[in-house]
Amino acid sequence: MLSTSNSNAHHASPTGQQRTTAILVTGAGGEMGHGLLSALNAARTSNSSVGDDAHPAIIAVDIRELAPEIREQCDHTYVGDVCDHALLERLLAMYEISEIYHLAALLSTRSEFAPETAHQVNVGGTLNLLHLAAEQARSHGRTVRFFFPSSIAVYGLPDLATKHAAGAISEGKFCDPHTMYGCNKLTGEHLGRYYDHHYRKLAKDRFENPVDFRSIRFPGIISAETMPSGGTSDYGPEMIHAAAAGREYHCFVRPDSRIPFMTMPEAIDATVRLMRTPKKNLKRSVYNVSSFSPSAEDFASLVRQAFPKAAITFQPDLGRQSIIDSWPETCDDSAARRDWGWNATHTLQAAFSQYLLPRIAGRYAKTSAH
Repeated sequence: MLSTSNSNAHHASPTGQQRTTAILVTGAGGEMGHGLLSALNAARTSNSSVGDDAHPAIIAVDIRELAPEIREQCDHTYVGDVCDHALLERLLAMYEISEIYHLAALLSTRSEFAPETAHQVNVGGTLNLLHLAAEQARSHGRTVRFFFPSSIAVYGLPDLATKHAAGAISEGKFCDPHTMYGCNKLTGEHLGRYYDHHYRKLAKDRFENPVDFRSIRFPGIISAETMPSGGTSDYGPEMIHAAAAGREYHCFVRPDSRIPFMTMPEAIDATVRLMRTPKKNLKRSVYNVSSFSPSAEDFASLVRQAFPKAAITFQPDLGRQSIIDSWPETCDDSAARRDWGWNATHTLQAAFSQYLLPRIAGRYAKTSAH
């Protein structure tokens, strides 16, 4: 059942006769959603919209009812599934959508337990949203900008020797994912390029370039605002949460395990920066970004320094370890730096001392005070 709610709407309620210009965010209740909605609102308030419209409505969709603090960031919110065609048809009829941020996905660990469901959600949902974007473009006669968060899960290094020797991996190398999530993300990238450059190539009424598709292959993203959700790259923040709460932590990867990471504020900044960049400046559709590449032991050492009583042991899980071993140690993000000015703002030490530790420790201090 689809339900809707309005919160602090700046626009008249949309009708069949008059459609409201809008930005659509799917998966708005996830780890990235809250930060992105805040950034979109800040851009709208400052009259420096991410897109071409000065004051578009912000429309959020999630499979679950959004928390009040997230609903406050939106003009209209919907509870529904991106695989629900009736929901998407309703959005198509009600709004003139200029931008889509498609964050909805079944994440890496869950996808391995239910790979067929993951394919239905991650690929089927992405195809549905791309089709919605193309129909919007045909309807109002201009390209719809589309953001798709991809992942380092698209990479698949065959063994540790190759991983160690490869160095910083560029976008075109080792795209042989070992997980369903990685397969889904790589498929989403290809679908996006198709809708951007080749959609309905043989149709007589073809609308050229209906979708302006842009994607970032994110590394592990560390957030101080949300609890780790059991993702494959969550061992770093899980250590901090456990130590701050006085719990033991058994890390599911080896101490020498190494993949790239970035903080959530950096991920939001990269997303907004890419979406603001003129299309003519972009030489590709999909970009790597990265900030720092610590080992699991590097994380543990910082946690032990901050929490001398922290009890951290390493008990590798063979399945999850094999996934981490298939991902790069570091990614070549020179294309993002060149084309749209990406630049990391955190080192591991700065991320830990300035962002993660104060906020996570503060959360548990408040809990214990009550």
